[in-house]
Amino acid sequence: MNDHSILQRYVARTDDRPARDVELDPVDDLGAFGWLRGARERAVMLELRRKDGAILAVTYGYIDKIEFDPSGGITLSAAGQKVCIHGRHLNTEVRPTVRLFEGLTRHRVPWIREADSTLREADVPEALIDRITW
Repeated sequence: MNDHSILQRYVARTDDRPARDVELDPVDDLGAFGWLRGARERAVMLELRRKDGAILAVTYGYIDKIEFDPSGGITLSAAGQKVCIHGRHLNTEVRPTVRLFEGLTRHRVPWIREADSTLREADVPEALIDRITW
């Protein structure tokens, strides 16, 4: 094998997006939520995406309180409005040092989305959003 073919094996792409787009996209899709990759990256707004297509974007600067209750979910208080995120495993480690609740407190989560009905019926160990209300 020559040096060029060895290099190609290690930099080969597994998806269809051009390499430039992957490098510019600083967000990992973790299923129920997105996670900003860079250690110093911070989201300005949080998008809350319902499965019916409705989206609410909340400025992190207006979030004055975030509560986690294992039986009730996560409640955000933002500019006098309450947003409730109901689901399972909302503070479970998705990968080392990555948890939804902690990510919200550190502004590392740019979006959260409700799961479709097939995922909600499955018993998955990762964070799963059943319902978002506002």
